[in-house]
Amino acid sequence: MGEINISNLTKRFGDVTAVDDFDIDIEDGEFLVLVGPSGCGKSTTLRCIAGLESPSEGNIYFDGDDVTYRVPQNRDVAMVFQDYALYPHMTVHDNMKFGLEEEPDYTDEERDARVEEVADLLDISELLDRKPTELSGGQQQRVALGRAIVRDPAVFLMDEPLSNLDAKLRATMRTELQQLQEDLGVTTVYVTHDQTGAMTMSDRMAVMDGGELQQVGEPLELYHEPANLFVAEFLGEPNMNHVAGEIDGERFVSEEFTYEFDADILDAVGDTGDVVFGVRPESIEIREEHASSPGPHEFEMTVDVVEPMGNEHVVHLDFGRERSMDDSLIGIADGMRRIEEGDTVTVHLPIDAVHVFDAETGEALHNRRVDFSEKSEDGTSTARV
Repeated sequence: MGEINISNLTKRFGDVTAVDDFDIDIEDGEFLVLVGPSGCGKSTTLRCIAGLESPSEGNIYFDGDDVTYRVPQNRDVAMVFQDYALYPHMTVHDNMKFGLEEEPDYTDEERDARVEEVADLLDISELLDRKPTELSGGQQQRVALGRAIVRDPAVFLMDEPLSNLDAKLRATMRTELQQLQEDLGVTTVYVTHDQTGAMTMSDRMAVMDGGELQQVGEPLELYHEPANLFVAEFLGEPNMNHVAGEIDGERFVSEEFTYEFDADILDAVGDTGDVVFGVRPESIEIREEHASSPGPHEFEMTVDVVEPMGNEHVVHLDFGRERSMDDSLIGIADGMRRIEEGDTVTVHLPIDAVHVFDAETGEALHNRRVDFSEKSEDGTSTARV
């Protein structure tokens, strides 16, 4: 069993509050990713779960048992670090076996058998006699994972374990790690600043900023239904477009464009005056033909920069006036389409893709229309946009 309940967790270092009133329940066997920018408190939260830091306030429970001040070796957790932390003078076999040396329930033969079993699982059996310096980064990471797995813990804690790998290997290891966690069924808390990794790996994500928990949910829910402007901007690459303006009657008005809202959005916005208009780059339609009379959600824009990505182009657009990064938009165009800097295009911003945030608080007032009512066979939500 590996259910974790964290209640009102607060951690201070002198006058600095690293984690502020953090609450979350993590189910047995769940893969939860703590994600946020550097300094947001995610690693401190993980260290409190591990017992490497003592909370200033709050409680941590494993399967209902209060472990808030229990020493790490009595928590039945295994931690994987960013720098692998392998002993350079030991072989791979001995590094993996080290965590079992103090386990009284194993004979020496059983320890060796367990190491070989896990090495086979991780496809590193041929590396058991090598030293860490003879291994690639990906191989060292597998050894670090193996050292944690051999102990058969109730909880895996992982602190940026893939950040030292190159982009291609990192993508491969993300997939392997996700498959491994599903096969083992062990509760895993994974810390990263990489929102792409968080989106692709997690059962649920917990987004943090400034020591505070911003939102918890399934990846697609957070992507399409962010609780606030921070979550909306943090998730997604390129970032969500956002433009500051105000509500004037039934329209959103900014310095660059005016956009007619429908009754559904106006009802959600209510009496709020200053708002932020948001739309994700992939939702922007860059039309090949100019509209002779643009509709209420269409605008003539100029292509400022084109970033070819192969399968798609990331297109930076402006309104042809004085350049302002706050009022420019980024869209996505098909990679087979020829589009060049200086082109004049018609841009459609679909009403169903619009997000609106309170300019003062950042709170989401209205999110794009998406249906999460359908569930896949594994119980996760399926978005219908």
